[in-house]
Amino acid sequence: MKRPAPRGPLSTALLTVLSGAPDDAAEDLDILHRLAAARIGETPDIIDDDDVQLALFCLYELHYSGLDGVDDAWEWEPELLRVRRLLEGPFEAALRCAAGDAAEGLELDSAANSDQVADALFRLAASDAGPSVSRYVARKASLEQLKEFLVHKSIYQLKEADPHTWAIPRLTGRAKAAMVEIQADEYGGGRPERMHSTLFARTMRGLGLDDRYGTYVDAVPALSLAAVNLMSLCGLNRRLRGAIAGHLAIYEMTSSQPNRFYGNGFRRHGFGPDVTHYFDEHVEADAVHEQIAGRDLAGGLVEAEPGLLADVIFGATAAMAIDARMSAHLVGSWENGRSSLRTAGPAAA
Repeated sequence: MKRPAPRGPLSTALLTVLSGAPDDAAEDLDILHRLAAARIGETPDIIDDDDVQLALFCLYELHYSGLDGVDDAWEWEPELLRVRRLLEGPFEAALRCAAGDAAEGLELDSAANSDQVADALFRLAASDAGPSVSRYVARKASLEQLKEFLVHKSIYQLKEADPHTWAIPRLTGRAKAAMVEIQADEYGGGRPERMHSTLFARTMRGLGLDDRYGTYVDAVPALSLAAVNLMSLCGLNRRLRGAIAGHLAIYEMTSSQPNRFYGNGFRRHGFGPDVTHYFDEHVEADAVHEQIAGRDLAGGLVEAEPGLLADVIFGATAAMAIDARMSAHLVGSWENGRSSLRTAGPAAA
């Protein structure tokens, strides 16, 4: 991915450090660690902090496709991981605080069976009463707003499924088999042209957008980055394997109907199957996945490891909490005649 433009002192220092070699950066890394500590102490809302979220996004990207011009040796540089851990702690704490509000009313104990876990997650999925981006897209969104919607989604959708795949070697038995079954569909069942990331790239091209991964990172706000950073946090840390399972479960449970609305919104503007295939594919696939994810993945994991119940719920409720904030931002911006992006629009991005 191309290196993004910095958004503050922390991301500026990080990108400067990454432009060099790990062996020559001891002093700069120490400065970076101090800057990170200072930034954490200053920010009133780490989830919506552009500088911190961009820094975390870049640090996580080293474990995915990497950053253009950045030495791959940085991925496991201990002092850089120390900086990442410094940022992850307060980010996770903020997510747990937000997730706690979303979890009110869920009554489960560690002896819950897979059906009880799934039923609780289905109740959680049905409890969302915030602004609906999918209904807005279906009924009102302009062509420019459709492009903005795709720009926001591209930060994850062009690498769809990758953060959750980190969990596969960390699961066993029923939960592992369920995860593999879901992920196999996400990756097109072995056919590259059917990979969901490939289908999404085709949708972007249909609206005249650049489908290269990371092209629009500079255009999206901190909340869009935080949604992806949540997945990377839970996927890359083995201790949070329950959270990434819960995240995927709620992701699948809240996907089918919204994707139907998204497809209708694009059809309303005259787009055909080449553009809507991505959404139509998810209507069918996720209607099946939601049962597998709820009962076999999340529920099966809790039956095998009851101590992970709280983290399964955390992953699900944190996903919904971030999604609610993102939905409020998108719909609020559009209803007030503003762009939801940091730049004027996709063309400027």
